[in-house]
Amino acid sequence: MRSSPTAPPRSFVWTRRIVLTLLTAFAVTPVYVMLSSSLKPLEDVTGAFQWIPSGLTVRPYLDIWDTVPLARYFLNSLIVAGAATGCSVVVAVFAAYAVSRYRFRGRRIFTVTVLSTQMFPGILFLLPLFLIFVNIGNTTGIALYGSRGGLILTYMTFTLPFSIWMLVGYLDSIPRDLDEAALVDGCGPLKALFRVVVPAAVPGIVAVAIYSFMTAWGEVLFASVMTNDVTRTLSVGLQGYATQTEVYWNQVMAASLVVSLPVVAGFLLLQRYLVAGLTAGAVK
Repeated sequence: MRSSPTAPPRSFVWTRRIVLTLLTAFAVTPVYVMLSSSLKPLEDVTGAFQWIPSGLTVRPYLDIWDTVPLARYFLNSLIVAGAATGCSVVVAVFAAYAVSRYRFRGRRIFTVTVLSTQMFPGILFLLPLFLIFVNIGNTTGIALYGSRGGLILTYMTFTLPFSIWMLVGYLDSIPRDLDEAALVDGCGPLKALFRVVVPAAVPGIVAVAIYSFMTAWGEVLFASVMTNDVTRTLSVGLQGYATQTEVYWNQVMAASLVVSLPVVAGFLLLQRYLVAGLTAGAVK
């Protein structure tokens, strides 16, 4: 008979509880400060901080839409992040399928090149992309600088390498027998991809989509350079609550909570797919 596992010592149990409690408090405290500050008048936020607010108001949540064009910034971020995510997923699926299923000349060089792009800080690409977009606009008349399309292409350059690399690892964990069975049944390579491989790779694809969307949604540096007043995104537009004489901290906190709720809700709903997509390749 197998012996039952011994229980951990009580000192270990209490140490674990204390550490988890401290980590939870460390993570929850900034959220509480943000929430409480968003429900205070401005004079209470700029004064001495009070853990228990003396007076609460929802006025900051109403004023955030008038102080800056928050709805337009939200729409720009949604369009840019959604388009960058969709394009990155489509390109990554085809590229990862080719790398995972076919042996072609230059395959290793392509894989190494894709991974090597992640070694450089993003700020190194800011000036080259700026010059490329400006020259394309001057030569062809296609306005990439200051447009949503240019920002979408910019974010794709960051999300595609990691997306391809992660999907290659996930597709490698899918048995090739499925592809061969589909080919025997009369499917072509593309038909086998969409009817067999893609349904089996849904967790990996969702993980790539979440990563791409979150990267594009919260990016600040390139959005501050590559956009104008019309195409400005949320990450840059939130700076509009700071004027030359005053910073509306209560509105900053309220706007931050409002714009983060959709992303947090979507992440919580798709969390199990993200975990499955990130761990499948490692398990193999």
